[in-house]
Amino acid sequence: MRAVAYTRAGLPIDDPKALVDIDLDVPAPGPRDLRVAVKAVAVNPVDAKVRRSAATETPRVLGFDAVGVVDAVGSEVTLFQVGDEVYYAGAIDRAGSNAEYQLVDERIVGRKPTSLDDASAAALPLTAITAWELLFDRLRIAEGGGEGQTLLVIGAAGGVGSILVQLARQLTRLTVVGTASRPETQDWVHALGAHHVIDHSQPLSEGLGRLGIKQVQHVASLTHTDQHYAQIIEVLAPQGQLGLIDDPGQLDVMALKRKCLSLHWEFMFARPLHQTADMQQQHALLNRVAGLIDAGVLRTTLGENLGRINAANLRKAHALIESQKAKGKIVLEGW
Repeated sequence: MRAVAYTRAGLPIDDPKALVDIDLDVPAPGPRDLRVAVKAVAVNPVDAKVRRSAATETPRVLGFDAVGVVDAVGSEVTLFQVGDEVYYAGAIDRAGSNAEYQLVDERIVGRKPTSLDDASAAALPLTAITAWELLFDRLRIAEGGGEGQTLLVIGAAGGVGSILVQLARQLTRLTVVGTASRPETQDWVHALGAHHVIDHSQPLSEGLGRLGIKQVQHVASLTHTDQHYAQIIEVLAPQGQLGLIDDPGQLDVMALKRKCLSLHWEFMFARPLHQTADMQQQHALLNRVAGLIDAGVLRTTLGENLGRINAANLRKAHALIESQKAKGKIVLEGW
């Protein structure tokens, strides 16, 4: 089967060897596995991060978001059958979706939204899981709850922010304030449903102050947390919550004590990585998101389709991710 891999970590993305086209054997499914014929994939910051930093002795296939058709099932599979259209975000410790066929545990797979084409659906799984878990599992906002409270989403125009803004606006009563620094990304965040948008290249307290908001109860920091950390603490109300998904080099947790602030990490790969007892919640979550998409409550966060799945186009996608100028999700489709 055709696949795209990296063979040496740390190469700059403009090096043709950073990602290369290869051929691999078609894998055989384990007991709980689906073998999926991959139709479309999305590219995420984690793809570029792994390529830059994770050494490998053999070609490593990246890719997490995928849409495809179930081609074969393991002996213990009960949730799907051959021919089902599915979407999923995969697992960080298994071979990725940048291949014609991929194995994925059925417990982290959802049924593809029927109203979306493959590319539009591929934009959703990883960010939908991350945003859902961050909002409802980590920050513990109840569906329909949050009235009188404000959620500040830092980096709201990116992949996770694009779905988090929608979930918070559509499924809670929170006042949603997103941050974006360019006119086109500010317009994008407004269109996704944010009540307000402020510029995170300016002091957060000033942007909020112009809205008449002195403090917020919840912050979802999706990028550059270390750069915004002091400002986040300043704008959080006492007993507020900070949720984050990025990898700041260092955080002074003692700075949270005076306001009794709580810190929550979201890592959507934790459930499959550790085979947690509630791992199948991701299956249920993706099915719920598909239903909300098909009902018109949520929309795809597809930003750009770069064409066929191959090394050249994936290098372009990684370069766009690393430029930090992406709006929504970057998708590739077909072989």
